[in-house]
This record gives sequence, structure tokens and C-alpha cells, in this order.
Amino acid sequence: MSILYITEHGEKFSVRDVCFVIDSKGGLRRTVPQETLESVMIMGNIEMTTQCVKECLKRGITVTFLSKYGDYFGRLVSTTHHNAERIKKQIYAADDIQFRLKFAQKIQKAKIHNQMVILKRYIRNYVNIEDISEEYKYMSLSEKDIYRAKSIEEVTGYEGIAARYYFQALSKLVWNEFKFEGRSRRPPKDAFNSMISFGYTIVFHEIFAELESRCINPYIGFIHQIKNNHPALVSDLIEEWRAVLVDSLALSLIRGNEISIDEFSKDIETGAVIISDKGIKIIIKKLEQKMNTNMNYFSFLDGPISFRKGIWWQVKNLAKCIDEHNADLYEPLIIR
Repeated sequence: MSILYITEHGEKFSVRDVCFVIDSKGGLRRTVPQETLESVMIMGNIEMTTQCVKECLKRGITVTFLSKYGDYFGRLVSTTHHNAERIKKQIYAADDIQFRLKFAQKIQKAKIHNQMVILKRYIRNYVNIEDISEEYKYMSLSEKDIYRAKSIEEVTGYEGIAARYYFQALSKLVWNEFKFEGRSRRPPKDAFNSMISFGYTIVFHEIFAELESRCINPYIGFIHQIKNNHPALVSDLIEEWRAVLVDSLALSLIRGNEISIDEFSKDIETGAVIISDKGIKIIIKKLEQKMNTNMNYFSFLDGPISFRKGIWWQVKNLAKCIDEHNADLYEPLIIR
């Protein structure tokens, strides 16, 4: 199964026989067999026919609408993915402080661990890198403190400390023109933050779609505070994947000279750093390669699976945790 990205301004998304068809203004045509498509991400001003809408709904293909720069507009999703009993169990789990604390500890410890592994990989593979031993030390201390925490607030406090040192260290691993001062978002104020914000958005909406397919409410989370119009559970689950899928990708693009600083420009009114159309295509292509790469990090599986399939498995495991009301059943992603 595949994910289709439609990003070119003025493209038309329609159906013909047993295929979805994407026509560009220049007359180029792409076709995708209907049975191979799992979800669609539409970015920017794209025309979608009524027949295409109906076919996506009929087949349970989620369509996500984003702006050209990744801002979320909404989703087209069928009504086949509803399970009232699971939603009741999810609400029960969200009201259980011990369930939430165990889940938060697992996720945030894995997040810090994965961040540290990414840093170690780049220190090992490249020369002429600034010393990050101080940042690494404080991240390690925060990772150890996670399981001593008595509340979710303490867990997120330790994670916040680790994140500050992580981005400080991360900045030392990139070329001068991509240097940045900590994490910035809404808007991203530099090229590196613009890249990872865009990547997080793509992964975020993949997780959103997987949760809906498992009849899990994306808005009822266990770590992040539940707020109107905020998919808190998606914010929870993306934590263990951020460094693995997106931060490492941004580092790889920069250090491999696969993307130029010329693909970024600053919006004078908002101060946001914007990625060019070419830059967006480069990032999407690289992320798709990563998502389809096999890995072998889950002990509950006998063999390797793709990172995309890994997200599928994590959502499946979460459903089991909710159904059996047991956060211990969740095994987070731990890379080596």
C-alpha cells in the first residue's frame, strides 16, 4: 500500500477506470491503481473531482488537505472506522493517572534514547564536529530520571530539559549556513527548523490516519494535555519517531549536500522561513525513502519491517493497551 503526495499547483486529482489520475497543467499525467493506495496528502491549490471524493470514501482512503507549506486544513475520511467500545476504554485510560504515567515514561524515555543515538551516529561518522559531551551528559541524566518521576508533569519536565540540550547539540552537527538557535516553530525561524517542522507534519498526519483506522480517537491523549481541536494522542505517539524519521533525515540532507540553503527564504511579514517547491519535493522524496526502509528494532517481531509498517504496529499495540487497560503492553521504538 502507498501514500500519494499531490503538491504541484493546479494539478487535478480524478478517477479513470480502476486508477486514480493526477493531471498537471503541463499535460503530464500520473496514474495510481486504486487498490494500491492507502492515503493521500494534498498540498496547496489542487482540484479534486466529486467522483474522486466518492471513490476515496468508498475505499476508506484518507485524504489530508494541507497548505503549500504544511499547514493543516482538514481531512476527508469515511465513517467506517468507529468503535464506541474502544473509545469508552480510551477515555477510561485517559482518566487513569497510573496508566498515563507508565505510558508517558515509556514514550519519553524512548524519545530521549533515540535522540542520543542519532547524536552518537553523527559524532562517529563525521570529523570536525564541535564537542557535544556536555549536552549528551545532561540528556543521559534526564533519561535516567524519567522512571523516577512521580507525575506526568515531572516526566515532561525531564523531557523538556533533554530537548533543550538535544537541539543545542544538534545545531553543532550542521553546516554553518544551517546553524540555528534552539527549536522554533509557528513560525520556524531558520532553515533547519523549517525542514523538521515540515517533516513532523507529514509524519504527524500519517499517525493520525493510522489511529483513525484503528478506531482510536486522535484527540484523547495520555501525555499531552487534552485541548479542543488538538490531536493530543498524535502528539504523544510522534515523540518516539521525531529524531528517528525527521531529525536524522534533515541532518542527512544537509551533510550530504542534497539540499541547498537557497531552497529557503524568509517571509518578511511573519518572519517564517519558507521552503521552496523544489525543497519540498526533495524532503518528501527523502522521507518516503526513509519510511520504506526496513528496520529491526522491535523485539516482538521475528523479522525486519519498514518504518511505515512500524507506525502501523505501534498503533496496533496501542489499541491492545487500551482494550486491556495495560500500558505495560506498549513497547516503544528503541533504536541502536
